[in-house]
Amino acid sequence: MSRNEARLNAINEITNAAPFATTMTAPLNEIWASDVFGLQQMEESLSKSAFKSIKKTVQTGAELEPAVADAVAAAMKDWAMTKGAKFFSHIFYPMTNATAEKHDGFVVTNSDGGAITEFTGSLLIKGEPDGSSFPNGSLRMTNAARGYTAWDPTSPAYIMQTANGAVLMIPSVFMSWTGEALDKKIPLLRSNAAMNDAAQKVLALMGETDIATLNSSCGAEQEYFLVDEKFANARPDLLLAGRTLFGAAPAKGQEFDDHYFGAIPERVQVFMQDLENKLYCLGIPAKTHHNEVAPGQFEIAPYFEAANIASDHQQLLMTLLKNTAKRHGFICLLHEKPFAGINGSGKHVNWSVGNATQGNLLDPGHTPNENLNFLLFCGAVIRGVHKYGPLLRAVIASAANDHRLGANEAPPAILSVYLGDQLEKVFDDIRTGALHVPTTGGQMDIGLSQILKFDRDPGDRNRTSPFAFTGNRFEFRAVGSSQSVSGPLVAMNTMLADSLEWIAAKLEAVLATNSDKTAAVFAVLKELMEEHGKVVFGGDGYSSEWHKAAVEEHGLKNIPTTADALPAFKTQEVIDLFSNTGVFTPAELASRFEVYAEQYILSIEVEAKLVVEMATTSIYPAAINYLSNIAATGITLDFSPAGKVAETATAMMSAVEQLSAALETEAFESTEAHMQFLANDVCTLMETVRSAADTLETLVDDSLWPLPKYREMLFIK
Repeated sequence: MSRNEARLNAINEITNAAPFATTMTAPLNEIWASDVFGLQQMEESLSKSAFKSIKKTVQTGAELEPAVADAVAAAMKDWAMTKGAKFFSHIFYPMTNATAEKHDGFVVTNSDGGAITEFTGSLLIKGEPDGSSFPNGSLRMTNAARGYTAWDPTSPAYIMQTANGAVLMIPSVFMSWTGEALDKKIPLLRSNAAMNDAAQKVLALMGETDIATLNSSCGAEQEYFLVDEKFANARPDLLLAGRTLFGAAPAKGQEFDDHYFGAIPERVQVFMQDLENKLYCLGIPAKTHHNEVAPGQFEIAPYFEAANIASDHQQLLMTLLKNTAKRHGFICLLHEKPFAGINGSGKHVNWSVGNATQGNLLDPGHTPNENLNFLLFCGAVIRGVHKYGPLLRAVIASAANDHRLGANEAPPAILSVYLGDQLEKVFDDIRTGALHVPTTGGQMDIGLSQILKFDRDPGDRNRTSPFAFTGNRFEFRAVGSSQSVSGPLVAMNTMLADSLEWIAAKLEAVLATNSDKTAAVFAVLKELMEEHGKVVFGGDGYSSEWHKAAVEEHGLKNIPTTADALPAFKTQEVIDLFSNTGVFTPAELASRFEVYAEQYILSIEVEAKLVVEMATTSIYPAAINYLSNIAATGITLDFSPAGKVAETATAMMSAVEQLSAALETEAFESTEAHMQFLANDVCTLMETVRSAADTLETLVDDSLWPLPKYREMLFIK
């Protein structure tokens, strides 16, 4: 079947498809965390002493005794087998933004040839997948293949239910034989520990005596697109690159603003209910779902969780989005920009810090000017973003996210902090030494008696800020939709740890000469704001005026591409940051640069090869067929639009030839030079080919066009 026939058949099948069967959702109390081996299940199956020990480990990170691991393993196996599981897996997260798992059976044979089940503490604690094919960034030699997984008891095990059976999944860390971190989880756990250590010092200096272990928390808003699989299967670019490398803008896109928060299509609603049933069984607190701005785009947002668990759940959410979409005849696109000309997808990471005794330390309360702990922690964030803005840009860098950052749909590639009117005034007063009582938001009264009045927030939201304070947390809005939240969380936790260490040292010195804590806090924050306050910006982050002022007046960096961003990992300031906090060794940090640079290079090269292939084997033949049909009618090829088709097709193939030649370039003096060549030369040539191809789409006979069009894919039937 030719590709244009596949497209036309897909349109016919989708148009005439029977209504999708709805699914009934079970009551939440019946399914919540039913497939999770959490503390409740442990308490029911362990001795009191064993449960007390594992609970302490889960809640504080305390060391676990080997005997307790044996007891947990036996109970975990028995529970998993009641769920139908015959296999277990140490699931881990290599440096690819993906998940990895190897399934092992509980089965062992005895001397009589019979089968029994076994799962010991040693099997729970350690696994050994072959580490040779996972990216390591030169942390080991090619022939050094051994890698270890190790159980993370602070993230609960769960059952993954599939049509092919149930598997016990055990969240784990992944390391090399020599102990270097090869995954996303080890750095996250280390960064949280570093943040806790620094925060404890600051709170102790503030006179707090009962200080529980501090943890960062995360709530990530996941955006995604759904495309009917019949259309996606006719688009090699969607299947292999995750985005459309070709596609003319439809007559109607998102300009009417009629999709955002609109009525959810019935077929999508059924998919969402099915997805959320699975999430609830796994204890993932999906809180919100809705239509996003672009047609065919949606969002799901969970409730806040501890950062480590939230990161694990985010990886699981992305897996379930893709798998569940297939069950409903969709392909779920997590690419940051699957369609040109309409909004892309992000993953807004809401982040805060707190504990059981002091609560959320980023909650200002009703009088933020008097909440000294809040002022210190908020000030620490301001310093961290200013000092390590290039690092924050680097941890969200990818070939896919480059299509969003800096465009008028996503936060710009300039890292600034939005505080809101009230807090910006408080910190500006601290800087100038003239603190006033901050204004409140006042009361909302729209003049209708039947509408109850309520208190407004003290400040509006700023959707153009990449790092915005939103009431009791910061929202890192520039994170890409396909990315693991671990990288951003590691950077934020570590920069906060560094700033809190700086604050603790300054605070201790001031308190040594002045016992007035309020005066000491304001003195430290005054110095902090004088040095780092220029990162605070409350205006339009999309405006050209800000882009100019940010660089020239505020001294901030505009980092438009991944090729520009990733070298931040190699700067001495960032190396020292991670070394001093114990989050990354210099070798581990260098490995991240190598791995992420390689992923960027491979992503661009795959896309470029697809552009060459699709233009040559699909789009150009469609144009030639069209011209042949025109010629058969006796009309000369200089007749418009035939002449324009011929001219455009020739120009397209000329650009394809140049792109093919560029892809053969091999001699680069460095990885950085290779990335810059791809970002500038290759991506420009790809856009040149696309521009010509998209023009052809608007000219060639619709029945001859080989690829499903935007107008067909975006508006779900």
